[in-house]
Amino acid sequence: MMTDRLMIPFRGPVSATVTVPGSKSLTNRALLAAALAEGESALTGALDSEDTQIMADALGQIGFGLSFSSMEKRIAASGGISRRKRENGSAPARIYVGNSGITARFLTAALSFIPGTWELYGKERIYSRPIGDLIDALRDLNADIESLKMPDALPLRVCGRELAGGEVSVKGNISSQFLSALLMAAPLAKGPLTIRVAGELVSRPYVEMTLAVMKSFGVEVQTPDPQTFVIPETAAYKPANYAVEPDASAASYFFALPAVVGGKVRVRGLSRNSLQGDVAFAELLGQMGCSVAWDEDGIEVERKVTGGRPAQLVGIDVDMNDISDTVQTLSVVSLFAATPTRIRNVAHIRGKETDRIAAVAAELRKFGVRVDEYSDGLHIWPKPVSAMTGARIETYDDHRMAMSFSLAGLAIPGVIIENTECTAKTYPRYFEDLSAALGVSSSAEA
Repeated sequence: MMTDRLMIPFRGPVSATVTVPGSKSLTNRALLAAALAEGESALTGALDSEDTQIMADALGQIGFGLSFSSMEKRIAASGGISRRKRENGSAPARIYVGNSGITARFLTAALSFIPGTWELYGKERIYSRPIGDLIDALRDLNADIESLKMPDALPLRVCGRELAGGEVSVKGNISSQFLSALLMAAPLAKGPLTIRVAGELVSRPYVEMTLAVMKSFGVEVQTPDPQTFVIPETAAYKPANYAVEPDASAASYFFALPAVVGGKVRVRGLSRNSLQGDVAFAELLGQMGCSVAWDEDGIEVERKVTGGRPAQLVGIDVDMNDISDTVQTLSVVSLFAATPTRIRNVAHIRGKETDRIAAVAAELRKFGVRVDEYSDGLHIWPKPVSAMTGARIETYDDHRMAMSFSLAGLAIPGVIIENTECTAKTYPRYFEDLSAALGVSSSAEA
């Protein structure tokens, strides 16, 4: 059953302290590292969502032992290649990846190095999401990968085997996950592996995150220059007790909350030293006119309210390549600025859960505002809230569309968010947590 929500305008200002769930990106990277480490690992603060469950289920099917305590947000892992239950030569294992790009890409790389025959399949959208550059790089390492439907796309058959290592080049302009997938699989090679990035690398902070997780599980990657990554022959994952940070992408909705309705929100557990580049979203709100305070265990964003009205926001011109998962959030905030906002250098988000540039442009226009769409971004021309119209917002089965556009409904009457169940991908309790932050009952269902 598809659930729509009528958002009730909030007569702010908001005042809240929030703890968001664990990072999806860190949880999935740590899950894979723990599975590949010989021994017992534990992940605390892990995210329990559709995407992380898909990764955990896939690793379990491959033969790694994982148990998830959702109450404690804790995952216990019994890892190591020697513990795998499946044997080379057995029937292909069909592994479901849903619409999880990280699961599809990371497992395509890892399974290329693990003896056995594997078939990766998922939702229809995953078949059109880019993976060809990763397949090309793996084939250069002598991996045996067959596309079962369309060339260089899922579904895939991966015939894993011991690969020797060597040198390989991978393009980085479509998704940083191609490089991260190779990095995480590299310790499985039977020799040293050097990975060179050809051309631009998008979303570099996510690669830094990958390197940090690998280091926590005992693998140090050498980086003689920003485009070169060397994994030594001796590299091997070691078990670890790993604490997952709160999700900075999820935090962006709560950082944006006072920017939309006024007041202040503090998000616990994040700081300037976070492994996640998306904490920089708070700085963009600072450029727009909010006050931002940082300390070792929290980030607070405030939009002051005087005379019953929030202080004026201004639009910004910003390159969001490094923090592209927050483009939708900033796009919605830009509705409430006094001047236009230009978002640049995010062409790669057209290949996410949906074409996020086209989807954001289409849904913003429903409010009656002008939006110019470019190949690499958006130009958003706001108007007074009193001149904007309510709308039914299509979410395109994209969790970030639902969460970001819900904020618009707190200031614009008549906003209905369609298919809000898509938030289960990364944040199943988003609407409950949003209501708690506002101090109101959960938003009405239409």
